[in-house]
Amino acid sequence: MTQEFDFDAVVVGAGAVGLACGYALSQRGLTVAVLEREDHIGQGVSSRNSEVIHGGLYYPTGSLKARLSVQGRRLLYAFLDKHHVDYKKCGKLVVATRQDEIPRLEAIYDQALANGVEGMEHLTGAQARALEPGLNAHAALLSPESGVFASHDYMLALRGEIEAAGGAVVVRTSFEGATPLAGGGFTVRIGGAETASLACRLLVTAPGLSAQAVAATIEGFPADQIPAAHYGKGVYFRLAAKAPFQRLIYPPPIPGALGTHYRNDLGGQAVFGPDLEYVPAPDYSVDPARAAAFADYIRRFWPDLPADRLVPDYAGVRPKIHGPDAPQPDFQLRGADSHGLPGLMALFGIESPGLTSSLAIGDEVARRLTA
Repeated sequence: MTQEFDFDAVVVGAGAVGLACGYALSQRGLTVAVLEREDHIGQGVSSRNSEVIHGGLYYPTGSLKARLSVQGRRLLYAFLDKHHVDYKKCGKLVVATRQDEIPRLEAIYDQALANGVEGMEHLTGAQARALEPGLNAHAALLSPESGVFASHDYMLALRGEIEAAGGAVVVRTSFEGATPLAGGGFTVRIGGAETASLACRLLVTAPGLSAQAVAATIEGFPADQIPAAHYGKGVYFRLAAKAPFQRLIYPPPIPGALGTHYRNDLGGQAVFGPDLEYVPAPDYSVDPARAAAFADYIRRFWPDLPADRLVPDYAGVRPKIHGPDAPQPDFQLRGADSHGLPGLMALFGIESPGLTSSLAIGDEVARRLTA
């Protein structure tokens, strides 16, 4: 007897990456249901980030992060244009605030060229200051393809595309687990106002911070294929004064992250962050006392930061799969070759540049599952 499916594909998690996976699958003519336990889409990792469109400068040659960030950026700008989502391609300066940081800029430049990043330029300190007066820079790199955008409007557009293709984005509906079917596909158990189950041919898990917990509820998923979960908290401070720079300003990266940077958001306000602190569980509090450390860091590239003008803003938590003393790994898109369950793609460690890469991640997931 042929198995009947309620949907061709079910996606767990309605953040940017989950919605992008649902969009990519729906564009291939599949019926898709995206499940979200929160009251609205994009309430997890996707709601607490910098809204930066990354150029794709930093990531190792041949990695998924390198390939998907560049592809994703190109796809993202086209999608934003098509759907009239607000963005600002303001460009980014990566600055050497000391002479001894210049070799690090050279390495970033070489990596960016290897990754196919367009338009990269070397700038002297004087050239960087001509673009952004007040900047402390011994040298800089200009990435003209970087920008900022309205990420929630982007997610709303993805939802609209999924629904226009006959799919469903279902909020207030938790994923409780899945069982593989003998003939292929899965029975998915869902909770919410009422518990229920549905059958699907393909299953994608993209729930951000809950990736490990979700994988553990899928019958037959090997425990040794679920990476350890680590939580990388980052806080942001807003400047209670006129924004000093038009472009994104980034010092060289720190271990495990890109470091505290500056952006002029779409509302014209200056925001600094995130820093990085490993925490035992998600925590979104912002300690005003951290402003002093922020100020010290910011004055490395903006010496004229006025005293006592940093205001606590918000915090995000990154779904890391490495600890503070381990090298930062690649995105993990784990298919049947990893866990032995045909039709399942489980995503782990989708932190930065996951938002920029989201459309390319979706295409990659859909390609692997439908090949």
